[in-house]
Order: sequence, then C-alpha cells, then structure tokens
Amino acid sequence: MFLNFKIQGEGQPLLLIHGLFGSLDNLGGLARVLADHYKVYQIDLPNHGQSPRSDDVTYPSQASAVKDFITQQGLNHVSVVGHSMGGKVAMAFAMANPDLVDQLVVMDIAPVQYRVRRHDAVLAGLNATMQTPIANRKEAEQTLSQHVKEPGVRQFLLKSLAKQDDGHFNWRFNVAALEANYDDITDWPLNGVFDKKTLFLKGADSDYIAAEHRDSIERQFPQAKAHVVAGTGHWLHAEKPDTVARVITRFLTKSER
Repeated sequence: MFLNFKIQGEGQPLLLIHGLFGSLDNLGGLARVLADHYKVYQIDLPNHGQSPRSDDVTYPSQASAVKDFITQQGLNHVSVVGHSMGGKVAMAFAMANPDLVDQLVVMDIAPVQYRVRRHDAVLAGLNATMQTPIANRKEAEQTLSQHVKEPGVRQFLLKSLAKQDDGHFNWRFNVAALEANYDDITDWPLNGVFDKKTLFLKGADSDYIAAEHRDSIERQFPQAKAHVVAGTGHWLHAEKPDTVARVITRFLTKSER
C-alpha cells in the first residue's frame, strides 16, 4: 500500500499520524512548528485523505501500512507522533517494530478498548449528507448540523469534503468502511510491550485518558511519561499547536541525548 504523504523540514525523521475522520492536513499546524527541528512526514492513513481504501481497519493492518511507508521512504528509524486513532496506530506500529521507532508520542488516547460509541452522531450526519449528491459545503454543513451539534466538529469534518470531477462534493474518508468496522477502531486487541521512551499527552479537558487507564499504559509502555496540556480538549494540537510542539520537542530532545 502506498500512503499519501507530505514532507517538510530537515533533520531526524519524525512521523505524524492523524486521527479518525482526519487527514495529514489536520496536523499541519503542529508539523510547521516541528519542521524547524525535524524532517516531518505527514501521512493520510488508509481510508482517509488521498490514501487507498481498505475494508480492514484493524490496528495491525494500519500499522503494517505505516511500516510499508517507512520502508518505501528508505528510513531505518523514526520518531512517531499519533493523535487519537492515529495514536493507537502509532502504538501498534511501535509494538510491532520497536527497532524502527526511536521515541513515541501519543496524543490523547490510551491503549485500551473504548466501550462508549463516541461517533454515532457523526456517522449519522455523514450518512445523511450522502443521501443525495452534495452540491456545496453550506448544504453539507446544514445537513450535518441536524446530527452534529458542535460547530468545531462540523468544521473538522468539512476539511475532508472535496469537490469531485462531476462538480459535486464527497468525503475523502471511507465512511462505509469506517462505520462497518467501527468496533475495530474502538478496540485494542494488542498485549505487546514497547520498552522505549514514550510520552502520553492529555488534553486537560478531555476524558480520553482517565485514571483507570494508568495500569494499561504502564504495563504496555513501561517507560511512559505523561504531560497534561492545560486549556485543551481532545484536539489539543489544534488548540495549542505551539505549546504541544514545544512539549514534544523537549521530550524528543531529552530522549536523544
């Protein structure tokens, strides 16, 4: 599989992995800051952006796609930063390929199964927009708003709405595959260990990383450290990109010594 990607900056290689319903552009603000210190690789995960589609969204499968990308780029080591679902992909990749990963940063997700379905309203809204061809962004947002009440979430989704050759719009993520395999996305079937420096970044106002997840984190990532970013929720990198980039850079720099 050949993933769509973007590269900027010079230095040691650093891979950024976006979350569910996202694309490489969602980490663009963070990438621009980190590119002052690293050669930053941004990828579209399978079923997202301009990367290939697949009916297999399990974490071993997505981690395998990331490994293919690393091999294609001729890299023999990389530090990895992943957000939300991308954080799980990053953890799965690190567990399966510890020799390729120097350091790992996981943003606002834990290595656990999430039993609460957080995206049913989003999926309902996306499906509603596809009942008829989407004529424009305003129409798509109006339909989404009947299901997705948070304006920020709607704007996040609309970043992946693209105009097609026929003049209509469509989503750049594979709604059907993501919905059909949603349980694989909320799951965490792995029991491996990544015994290298790992940073878990938590948005202070987010509940994706909770106290009850600590044992799972420490068991699977015995060198894990945690940092809470004040005044941010689940999209901490978008809310405070400079702060998050500074924390990541400080962590990576200390780990490289």
